[in-house]
Amino acid sequence: MSRALPQARPQAPPHPVPQRTRRPGYRRVPVRRILCLLPLAAVAVWVLQHRSLIGSGARQMLTADPWWLLVAVATTGFGWVAVSFARQGTVLERLPARRLFATQFAAGAANHLLPSGIGASAVNIRFMTGCGLTPARSSAALALYFLAEGVTRVGLLAVLFLAFPEALRLGPMLPDRSGALVLAVVVSGAAALVAGALLIRPVRRLARTFLCTALSDARSLHKRPSRALALWGGSLAFPLLQATGLVAVALALELEVRSAHVMLAYLAATAVAALVPSPGGIGSVDAALVIALVAAGAPVEAATSTVLAYRFITLWLPLLPGALVLGALVRAKIL
Repeated sequence: MSRALPQARPQAPPHPVPQRTRRPGYRRVPVRRILCLLPLAAVAVWVLQHRSLIGSGARQMLTADPWWLLVAVATTGFGWVAVSFARQGTVLERLPARRLFATQFAAGAANHLLPSGIGASAVNIRFMTGCGLTPARSSAALALYFLAEGVTRVGLLAVLFLAFPEALRLGPMLPDRSGALVLAVVVSGAAALVAGALLIRPVRRLARTFLCTALSDARSLHKRPSRALALWGGSLAFPLLQATGLVAVALALELEVRSAHVMLAYLAATAVAALVPSPGGIGSVDAALVIALVAAGAPVEAATSTVLAYRFITLWLPLLPGALVLGALVRAKIL
């Protein structure tokens, strides 16, 4: 006797997915469009706050030799190329060259929003993660870039100082007792915070992972001559081009200081200004450059005019185009 086959149970109709009903007049917030406009708004605020400095720098350029000013503009542009090579030298993967250059140009505008290069670092980490790198490897590449740039900048400063020991009268550049005390307290506090953070187990584990990744990537990079040349060549060329731009502006305004002394003054001033982080280096870099040029033998008025014109070319002139490129990169989802 055959068994009757069990009848299939009728399937319940699928539960209808509730559709979101929009309120009359409701529109979705264009978040990416707002992010694209943020750099332009920030630039507008910066320009309004520092319009006197911009006007002073522009007026100084009216009396300068235009050909030397063009040299300063060219060295500024080649500086972004040097940074692009140095950034490529920090990773094994080949980064898209045009996007990499555009990112370095846009990072200059982002650097005006946060102090001590945090804006440029955030842009570069976002770019590298968008190219497929993990956050740990992107951070390791950023640390390697800062290490290479710091080593080459200090090395150049040491070489020039040994070659021209009489170039700078360091008395005006050294802090007084109160300034030295404040600096010592700040450095000690920072060291205590870092040491306290390393006592926490998750932070210690994260730091160990980061160091292992950074050392592994650095060993792999230096086994490839093209990457090592890009890293150290770009890191060496960048401060040289920046210092050459200041020399060109000094020649345009007929500053009576030797070119090698101007380069030494630039490297010494940027090293001192790095201790006082500020957005775009506004205030700290300007004051340090004026003091360094005065220490190199320039009159105060001529040194101030040279610094204003130099900062107009390297800081204020690329600001609006950099903000436009930054907004375009955000809109294209590259950043």
